[in-house]
Amino acid sequence: MSKNSSSNSKLVVPEARHAMDKFKMEAANEVGVNLKEGYNGHLTSREAGSVGGQMVKKMIESYESALKD
Repeated sequence: MSKNSSSNSKLVVPEARHAMDKFKMEAANEVGVNLKEGYNGHLTSREAGSVGGQMVKKMIESYESALKD
């Protein structure tokens, strides 16, 4: 099995892969995690969780903002 995140992460809209990868890189930068393209097996669980948590936080903020409009 490949250790490439794109091979084991299923998106509802596969065409969104590039945008989601960019979003993940932005979230990692915001929380100070050194993320690189491709496999990031060097990350601790805490670092990976902080990236995912930041992504969820930003998605919720975006949804809430859309509800106000």
